[in-house]
Amino acid sequence: MPTPANTEFDIRGVNHIALVCRDMARTVEFYRDILGMPLVKTIELPMKSGQHFFFDIGNGDCLAFFWFPDAPANAPGVSSPRTLPHEGGLVTAHGSMNHLAFNVPVEKFDAYVERLRSKGIEVSPVFNHDNSAFQISAEVTDEVFVRSVYFFDPDGVCLEFAAWTRPMGPADVEHEAATADGGRSQGLVLDAAGAPIQTARTGG
Repeated sequence: MPTPANTEFDIRGVNHIALVCRDMARTVEFYRDILGMPLVKTIELPMKSGQHFFFDIGNGDCLAFFWFPDAPANAPGVSSPRTLPHEGGLVTAHGSMNHLAFNVPVEKFDAYVERLRSKGIEVSPVFNHDNSAFQISAEVTDEVFVRSVYFFDPDGVCLEFAAWTRPMGPADVEHEAATADGGRSQGLVLDAAGAPIQTARTGG
């Protein structure tokens, strides 16, 4: 029997799952140091609004975590964003699934956005994520590392089609992890020279 195939979209697995943590430093220690998942991208969100870190879970897939200084405590039922990202409702509770992103080919990204719209799905504007002050580019430039479009499922789960535009490198890990009180870890993510710590810490 042939393997069932998706004839609508060339979905290539999970691009990343984004959860929310209470303490980014503790999260790095657990996922990188205990589970062995490499930390491949760190983002300090604009205007001191939080952090976004990515862990490699294999096959080009990532598990990502947000840290927000003003996130509510974990509570059953507070499990998805209030609005799509461009409307300002990105914050969710500790331990929640903020959104689920499906990995799609970058060369098919724009066509897939239009296909979603043609199916009557309300989608966000396209986000070309880069490392500028507000982390969004109107155009696809060499600084853009992923392209995204967001939409809800019928139950309000926030979904994303995401397309990586380039591989991650050591320069993409450049921020210390937020702690629960809003401070930043020291020597957890970056060494004394500011280079990323690529191997798990042991002992202690």
